[in-house]
Amino acid sequence: MKELSVFIDESGDFGKYKPHSPFYIVTLVFHDQSVDISANINHLDSRLYQEGLSKKPVHTGPLIRREYEYEHLSLLERKRLFNSLYNFVRTTNISYKSFIVEKRTISEEVGLHIHLSKQFTLFFNENMDRLVQYDHIIVYYDYGQRELTHVIVSLFSVFFSNVQFKRVAPEQYKLFQAADMLCTLELLSLKAERKTLSKSELTFFTSQKNLFKSYLRAIYKKRIM
Repeated sequence: MKELSVFIDESGDFGKYKPHSPFYIVTLVFHDQSVDISANINHLDSRLYQEGLSKKPVHTGPLIRREYEYEHLSLLERKRLFNSLYNFVRTTNISYKSFIVEKRTISEEVGLHIHLSKQFTLFFNENMDRLVQYDHIIVYYDYGQRELTHVIVSLFSVFFSNVQFKRVAPEQYKLFQAADMLCTLELLSLKAERKTLSKSELTFFTSQKNLFKSYLRAIYKKRIM
């Protein structure tokens, strides 16, 4: 039986537009369960064990900004953690799709959930031939935002009769952490285009050019267009 796993994470919230948070991004990471990625996971676990984070998830945004549990880490240590997860994402046989909404373009009459629903619908219609090949689809989300949970459950249920939903915690699945990283990288890509990268982001990646050359260029190859 062919099974597809879909791991979902988001960046932003359903609140009104704010200059410091102009985008809402939802990323879906797809993994065909017939493809064994255990070696990739074991390698990442080994790398995280060496860094003292074997039982903790990597939260990409706070890691870059040196927030919360990463306050005590040096720039070099944070880069090692970032690169460990990044190399897992880059080398593992997965693909992803990000839905992006620029919040200042949303009117009060047409909410964020409508914009997201339209993007999900278009994507499902354009990729239906690929998706219907699977006997079973399992969607993993942490139910962190009620509005997004409603969009996810409603639309997957409309388009697929063979779908199951699982509530997860970040530490349970490396592919959920991969979705978090891909959300962050897509946000960084948007900020780089607009030359609005923060001081902490430029410090972490050295320069906008290095961000694209060393990280974004390889990740773009995994996008589903």
